[in-house]
Amino acid sequence: MAALRHEQTLIGLCDGDLDPNRYRSSYLTNKVGGRPDWLPVISRQSPRCGHCRAPLAHVVQVYCPLEFSPYHRNLHLFACPGADCISRAESWRVLRSQGLETEAAAALIASWPAPAQESPLSATDWCDTADDWGTEEEGGDGRRGAREAAAVASEAKAGPTCSEVDVSTRLQDLTLGDSQEDVPVFCPFFISVADESDLCGEDDELEHAQELLRAYERREGVVVGAMDVSEGGGSTAEKYEKARARHGDAVFSRFMKKISACPQQILRYCHGGNPLFISEPPSNMAEVVSACGSCGGSRTFELQLMPALVSLLQRKDSGAEVELEFGTVLVYTCTNSCWRTGSRSAVEELCFVQTDPDQQLFK
Repeated sequence: MAALRHEQTLIGLCDGDLDPNRYRSSYLTNKVGGRPDWLPVISRQSPRCGHCRAPLAHVVQVYCPLEFSPYHRNLHLFACPGADCISRAESWRVLRSQGLETEAAAALIASWPAPAQESPLSATDWCDTADDWGTEEEGGDGRRGAREAAAVASEAKAGPTCSEVDVSTRLQDLTLGDSQEDVPVFCPFFISVADESDLCGEDDELEHAQELLRAYERREGVVVGAMDVSEGGGSTAEKYEKARARHGDAVFSRFMKKISACPQQILRYCHGGNPLFISEPPSNMAEVVSACGSCGGSRTFELQLMPALVSLLQRKDSGAEVELEFGTVLVYTCTNSCWRTGSRSAVEELCFVQTDPDQQLFK
């Protein structure tokens, strides 16, 4: 698939159980739950809850390399399902990890004796198709949700004898020095991808949205359009102030209209695009989205988790059936996706959590 167009939004959908007896996931896999699959060059991370200090449960893993970048790239979201932590900002964390293709190739060679010499990884093979997130089925071995990043020969399309999936898993098995505590694990599911514009014709969607907006304005006696930022004079500001009391309803209405074409979506991805708020964001949102803690540069919106995901987050063990509760979880990442070559630690990014139209948290 082609690289993401500007403002193109991809929709993540639940695509069936990820049965470890049938499939083996890797960092190339997009999934809900399970244990995180780290890049071979990244040390195993064990994030903890900022409130109760318990190990966090892995919520979502996304393989999301950027266009023209030489890096493999992952985002991992974690949360604490503890009853006292569900609605706390410090109970959520998002980690970004990256690795050069050459580093991944070196790790592959060092950890797994290949029967034949493999060609170097191409810098464009995976990047040109980054927006499919590796969710298409592999031909031959039946594995879903993973796409091989190396070619055996320049013209060959078949997977290598020793796939990255196996190598990634074995590398992580070699770094199990840290005790595997009683880390909560959610049942794993594959995530498949669809272009939002394919779910509903853009012209039809716009016309339908405008119709709903006009009906809302008549019913509530407000002018939602006047709430948009414009270059107009004071009259626009006055209308905004009059309508502000009902703006939370308008935000939620827009949220519901936007997802109506696909209410079962569990994730929205649009790097550098606009988030879809479920309730009124704080007026100082620009300050809430703090600078990158690694390079000091700005952060940009990248993805968000959607309400339909909540019902899928069931504990894998027989413990308490505690679910996470949220309206939407927005993830902001370093605009430059900064990374130190050779680094083995993931970079922490920013989560903004809206639990319902009256409450919002950020971490």
